[in-house]
Amino acid sequence: MTVPLGDSAVDRDELRARISDKYRDVALNPALGFHFHSGAPLARMLGYPDAVVASLPAETVDSFTGTGNPFLFGDLHPGETVVDVGCGAGFDTLIAAGHVGSAGKVLAVDMTAEMRAKAAAGARKMGLRHVDVRAGFAEDLPVGAAAAEVLISNGVINLCPDKQAVFREMYRVLKPGGRIQVADILVHKEVPQEAKDDIALWSG
Repeated sequence: MTVPLGDSAVDRDELRARISDKYRDVALNPALGFHFHSGAPLARMLGYPDAVVASLPAETVDSFTGTGNPFLFGDLHPGETVVDVGCGAGFDTLIAAGHVGSAGKVLAVDMTAEMRAKAAAGARKMGLRHVDVRAGFAEDLPVGAAAAEVLISNGVINLCPDKQAVFREMYRVLKPGGRIQVADILVHKEVPQEAKDDIALWSG
């Protein structure tokens, strides 16, 4: 069904399905090549230290498709609980798990099953038992209220038409005084309404 989402009108279920199809390919066949950058070269472009990237499973790195580096805002602290919104293959999830240590926890949320499987596999490979990968959407996080000190996200909010719903969920799951470390795409020019309503542009 087509419903107004923020100031655009797209079929949310169809949009989610198209995005999942694309990122399913990234999870299963990262060597295919895509219209966006990916993998270790992208991580280097975005300022992730080479040593950090090298410490992660190669399978996780190969399927990395972020738009920035949420850790440029600062490292996370030992013992903190972190929510990774749109965790993908788990690249930022595993880095966050290293920051917070075994006394902390990382709740990694993604809507694409193949990405979740890859994130969970990476956590198992690194022996990170404090990573919990969950199915869910940015607009409806499977996380309790006031559950986390930090929320991270990388290149996901731009894919969500109803951004107000996303930020409401962020506010809900953060503890008082919690912080948001988001890397994403920001458009500085007005987007024509016909573009906002074109699902092919959203998913492409």
